[in-house]
Amino acid sequence: MKVSGPSGLSSSSSPRPTRSAGGFSLPASGGATPAAAAAPVGGTPGVSGVSALMALQGVEDATERRRRAIRRGGGLLDRLEELKLALLSGETGEVALERLARTLREERGADPDAALDGLLDQIDLRAAVELAKADLRRSAT
Repeated sequence: MKVSGPSGLSSSSSPRPTRSAGGFSLPASGGATPAAAAAPVGGTPGVSGVSALMALQGVEDATERRRRAIRRGGGLLDRLEELKLALLSGETGEVALERLARTLREERGADPDAALDGLLDQIDLRAAVELAKADLRRSAT
């Protein structure tokens, strides 16, 4: 007997096992009962379902886009707060500036909510202004 794929089992007429590239085969003689009486193995109908499920997981819904945009805006505001505290304490704030620049460089997706998109534009602009002011301070010294 030889397993020939998803269609089931096929019988082999030769008594010795046939060798195939990567296939599995059993000798015709032996104490085991023939496997021909077993029901044939069906195809893999779940594969197309898994593919569809994987494709759906890759699709981002509006709620997730909004959540990601809010998280990015909140992160930028946190970095601006760190910079403010560093400058008020008399530090140069280089670490805070680097973190602010890194957060600003992160990709920002477009949000269909115009109010949220406008607010995020203002936060991005404020962060860019602070980075530009820091560059001016660095070049002046």
